[in-house]
Amino acid sequence: MSATRLNVPTILTFSRIFLIPFFIIATPLNPFLGASIFLVASVTDLLDGYLARKLNQVTKFGIILDPIADKFLIISAMILLVVMTELPAWIAVVIVVREIIIIGLRFAALLRNIVIPAVTGGKLKTISQMIAIVLLILPGGVGSIDFHDVGIVVMYMAVILALVSGIKYIVSFWWQIQ
Repeated sequence: MSATRLNVPTILTFSRIFLIPFFIIATPLNPFLGASIFLVASVTDLLDGYLARKLNQVTKFGIILDPIADKFLIISAMILLVVMTELPAWIAVVIVVREIIIIGLRFAALLRNIVIPAVTGGKLKTISQMIAIVLLILPGGVGSIDFHDVGIVVMYMAVILALVSGIKYIVSFWWQIQ
């Protein structure tokens, strides 16, 4: 693991943070543009970690910044969807609290030189959140399938995955500090 330096994965992570204000401003005015910006930001989430490993450019800075950028994007989207009345506030609260707890655990682990890797449930949670967010942003649907209704169902799945993977992170952290 190398020291902090500007590389392609880090630039992608910073671009995700950079896109958040544009996403927040665009979405209420133009849902299609907002969904597009969110999708671009989501793709950077998939690419940065993959490229960091493939190009051997994993850094401590990237290990810290990547999940923060992810959480900022998801939390921003959750708050925006609540304000737009597309998402019940309790769902946003559950997911935001989970994200804050996991950020705290990851920082506490890093202070002890412990890296808590992402678990499959956490990755599935992130993917389902991203799909749900896009569906909740987009108006209308296809045929008799309403995007909002499908988005809510997918978000319920994301909440379950968030709780299960959150418990796994807490247990993993607990066992590693013992």
